[in-house]
Amino acid sequence: MGEISIKINIADRVYPLRIEAEEEEVIRHAAKLINERMKELQENYAVRDKQDLLSMCVLQYATGMIKAEKNVQNSDIGLQQSVHELDSLLTDFFNK
Repeated sequence: MGEISIKINIADRVYPLRIEAEEEEVIRHAAKLINERMKELQENYAVRDKQDLLSMCVLQYATGMIKAEKNVQNSDIGLQQSVHELDSLLTDFFNK
């Protein structure tokens, strides 16, 4: 579709971006999640500094991403084992 220019507000700062049009919805949603998470952190902790809130927010999202990647890797290993077992069973069956 082509590039478009948008402005994203994160932590009361506006960031002009040039992005592919199909990425707009995802980027706007990500900015909304970041701002909502920062607001939750600010309400639950005695932190007011935007930089501290952003750092805490990034740490939480990065931790979640790492956990999700590990889960995918673990499920891939389990899937590979299941496929290998199924292959062995089918090989044994057809060799009889």
